[in-house]
Amino acid sequence: MNSATLDTVREAVADALGLDLEEVEADSTLLDELGAESIDLLDILYRIAQSTGTKITVKDLAAYIQGDVPEGEFGDESTETILPRGVAQLTAVMPQLTDADLERIRPANVMAFFTVRNLGDLVSAYAAAA
Repeated sequence: MNSATLDTVREAVADALGLDLEEVEADSTLLDELGAESIDLLDILYRIAQSTGTKITVKDLAAYIQGDVPEGEFGDESTETILPRGVAQLTAVMPQLTDADLERIRPANVMAFFTVRNLGDLVSAYAAAA
């Protein structure tokens, strides 16, 4: 991802959440640290599409995180664990995750670990594929 893409994503996040640009760091998590809610994600993705022409839906976001790992092989909701294929996928798309993060992450809270940089990487991947 280039710095222009990261800047565009940071601006979209800041505008959608009513934050100063300085508050939106590349490694800030969208949900936990910046306080985004699901409706805010729609606004962020809309703003990115308006400024870059790259259209990404929330469904695309979920597919990016899960990759081609089938639901039953990604995580086990009954034991609230991410399974080995899910861990491998998360490590690939969210390289900032530490071993401690991977131990405490649950299938239902994966998005809590998704950062501005991760979103920038997704935008870059979609732009390159277009």
